[in-house]
Amino acid sequence: MRGLRKSYRGRVAAAGIDLDARTGEVTAVLGPNGAGKTTTVECCAGLRRADSGSIHVLGLDRAEASNAAALRRLVGVMLQDVGLPMAPRAGDVLAHVASMYDAPVPPGELLERLDLAGSARTPVRRLSGGQRQRLALACAVVGRPRLVFLDEPSSGLDPRSRIQTWDLVRELRADGVAIILTTHLMAEAEELADTVSIVDAGVVVSSGTPSELAGHAVVDVRAAGGDLPAQEWSRLVRSALAEAGRDDLAGRTSVRHDDGAARVLLPAGALGPGARDVADVAAAAEAAAGGAGAEITARGRTLEDVFLEITGRTLAAADEAATPRRRRAS
Repeated sequence: MRGLRKSYRGRVAAAGIDLDARTGEVTAVLGPNGAGKTTTVECCAGLRRADSGSIHVLGLDRAEASNAAALRRLVGVMLQDVGLPMAPRAGDVLAHVASMYDAPVPPGELLERLDLAGSARTPVRRLSGGQRQRLALACAVVGRPRLVFLDEPSSGLDPRSRIQTWDLVRELRADGVAIILTTHLMAEAEELADTVSIVDAGVVVSSGTPSELAGHAVVDVRAAGGDLPAQEWSRLVRSALAEAGRDDLAGRTSVRHDDGAARVLLPAGALGPGARDVADVAAAAEAAAGGAGAEITARGRTLEDVFLEITGRTLAAADEAATPRRRRAS
C-alpha cells in the first residue's frame, strides 16, 4: 500500500498510509480511536474504494475490477462486528462459506479446532459473543487464504479460546500465509507480530519489529524529586551519569514523566548480561531524586510504553467508533 487516502464526508480517515505485509509473517496494525486502522483493512480487502493511492494484493492491483474475483478466492477477511446471519445454524453458515472455495478446510475440522463442534446445530443468534467471534474466524480461514485480515480476532474471548486462536494464527504463518492483524491487546501483538505499524491521525507514525520498537529498558523512579520538570530531571540524571564516568549513557538516555514518577528510557540492549547500564542509570536517577527513600524499578519497555509515548493514548478505549458503519458480510 502506498499513499492511501480516504475521507468520509470531509473527515479524513487515511491521510497517506504506506504499509507492507509479507508472506509467512504477521503484520500488526495498532492505533487509537479513529486512527484509520479499519479503513486501511477495508480498502486492502476490497470492501471500500480508496480515494487515491495504490494497493497491490498478492501481486494484483486492487483498483482493477478484473482482479476482484481472483482476490476473493485468495483472501480471507474477519472484520469485528460484521453481522453473521442470525437464523441459520453455525455449522450451516461455515459449510456455506466453505462451498465457495475449491479446496476448503473441512468445516467439521475447524469447528472442532475452535471448540464449536458442540454448537454446530445452534442458530447463530443463540451463540455467545465469543462463539460468534470464533465462527467469524473460521469463516475467514476456511478457504485456505494466502492472505487473511483479522480485525480484533481475540475480542471477547476467554483465555483458553484466545490461546486456540493464537495457535491457529501461528499455523497459518507457518504455512506461508500473510496475516494482517489489528488488535487492542498489546500482549497479542507482542506474542504474534513479526512487524508492527502504529497508525495515528491517518498515517503510519512508527513501524518495525516489536523488539526494534520496544528495544529499550525502563527505569521508574518515585521520589520527592519526581515533581521536578522533566527537563530538569533529564539534566540531573545526565549530569549524574557523566560524574559516574558513563558519558556513553548520558548522551543516549531520555527522561519523561508518567503517573507522577520520573521515567528513564535506556538505549536499546541495556538489559544485557549483568545489566550494568540499568544499575548505573538507576543510581543516577536516585542521585537526581536526592537519594532518600527513592523507589526504583527497572524493566524492559513494552509495546504499550511505545504506543503511549507516540500517541499519548492507551489502546484500552481504541475501538474505532468514529469509523463509518462497516459493511455487512456478503
